[in-house]
Amino acid sequence: MVDILHRVGITATPEKVYEALTTVEGLAAWWTTDTSGTGDGALEFRFGDLGGFDMKVLDLRPNARVLWEVVDGPAEWVGTTVSFELTQDGEWTILLFAHAGWREPVEFMNHCSTKWAIFLMSLKALLETGSGAPHPRDVQIGNWH
Repeated sequence: MVDILHRVGITATPEKVYEALTTVEGLAAWWTTDTSGTGDGALEFRFGDLGGFDMKVLDLRPNARVLWEVVDGPAEWVGTTVSFELTQDGEWTILLFAHAGWREPVEFMNHCSTKWAIFLMSLKALLETGSGAPHPRDVQIGNWH
């Protein structure tokens, strides 16, 4: 098994970061505008013609942790987990991100690692400036087929 890992410092409180990770409105403001579901049960993320992902919320620890399991989407994603661990360091909230449990490091994983970084920067921008860049306004790096 292999994982995608990122670390991002955000000048916002853990409460604000947690809210952006656990509400449909917050998620739609940094990841994809086509987000639905409930922040504490099931979430659906769609990316137009590219498809999407369905997540089951496995764990929520206010202002500290969010854990999802991918229950539908591309075969490489199904059964993987996505986690966001939050800690405070002065004025910074440190977000440790993991998309864990990939069966093998296929080329699609490289693409997804770059896209996760782009979307985590969108989350940072949302919380620091008030404006994120969710799909379809995200940085394009080439279509994945």
